[in-house]
Amino acid sequence: MKKKISILGSTGSIGLNALKIFNKKRNLFDIHLLAADRNYNLIINQIKIYKPKFFIINNLKIFEKVKSKFKSNNINIVHSSKIYNIKIPKLDITISAIPGIAGLEPTLKFIPKSKKVLIANKESIICGWNLISSLAKKHKSKIIPVDSEHYSIMKLIENENPNLIKKVYLTASGGPFLNYKLSRIKNVKPNTAIKHPKWKMGKKISIDSASLMNKILELIEAQKLFSLSENKVDIIIHPDSLVHAIVHFKNGIFKFIYHDTTMIVPLANAIFDNKLDISEFIKPKLNDKGLFFKNLSFQKVDAKKFPIFKLKSRVNEQKSTPIIINAINEIIVDQYLKKKIPFSSFYKYLLMVLSDKNYKIYAIREPKNIKQILKIDEWARTTTLKKIKND
Repeated sequence: MKKKISILGSTGSIGLNALKIFNKKRNLFDIHLLAADRNYNLIINQIKIYKPKFFIINNLKIFEKVKSKFKSNNINIVHSSKIYNIKIPKLDITISAIPGIAGLEPTLKFIPKSKKVLIANKESIICGWNLISSLAKKHKSKIIPVDSEHYSIMKLIENENPNLIKKVYLTASGGPFLNYKLSRIKNVKPNTAIKHPKWKMGKKISIDSASLMNKILELIEAQKLFSLSENKVDIIIHPDSLVHAIVHFKNGIFKFIYHDTTMIVPLANAIFDNKLDISEFIKPKLNDKGLFFKNLSFQKVDAKKFPIFKLKSRVNEQKSTPIIINAINEIIVDQYLKKKIPFSSFYKYLLMVLSDKNYKIYAIREPKNIKQILKIDEWARTTTLKKIKND
């Protein structure tokens, strides 16, 4: 029997990579449900190719346009506001890849219906891990992170005594501005910032990589996923992006996972429970000497070049500080992409909101449900926009 699959965020980079994997093994999988936002052409193509039972569309105009095109079709095209009205069978795998906090509610909706959830939405973990983990435990759903860093950490500490972990290092490429002089970074344009030297990613995550915010968010994510204390997680620059995480054990041994700069590797391994030949999906890259390995270099983070790195000491100061930091960042990135603020202003606006007179009122709260999470998120977003407007 074919395994039933749902992909939340099917037109994004993670969703497209997942579909590449499923394309190679169409006899094993039934693409039962897809969900996307606004990429009309890709949505149309995916409906025609995969013929899912359901296609959920977030953007209302795109939903109406797609719905009118497939009036007599057997596929159920549903607006995201009606997601709770549809009857979903037990799914074998759900891939959660809707970016931002917008991915939290759909993730929570699909956990009870999924045997396994491959989660690539770090914001959901950062803002709602308590809800996700308790729901997964209740419904015996397995949560597997598929960001390359967190998938690597998971494999590296598997069957290890957590008390013997000395430090976990998240590797950062340094993004497109690693070798820029500080003065050159100040006014870089969005079209430059989204050009990551190693990874092909969406705009938001590419900007996060350029500012190093991506690693701050991943640091929070790692702490939550693996119950790691603040002093056990750090960030190190690794420009080659071939080593995805390093674990230093108290016995003096370091372990790391090395693989090509493609999400196909963690995704395929998560889908097939590590029982696969990766050459069926990608051709491993060799260097100019015909070897897989090359000289690996690592360096400390330059906090002058990446001031957001300084947030590392603040992410745990209050229970909901991570929710607030994530919300501020989503607004900052959006404003930057709209060319309303300069790249060099990111850290300034983060500090402005974290210094607001009402910050602690919201930060000390421990949300018990998604409504409470979204209330804290909304305060941070509104406050960030006010700070930007009045600056």
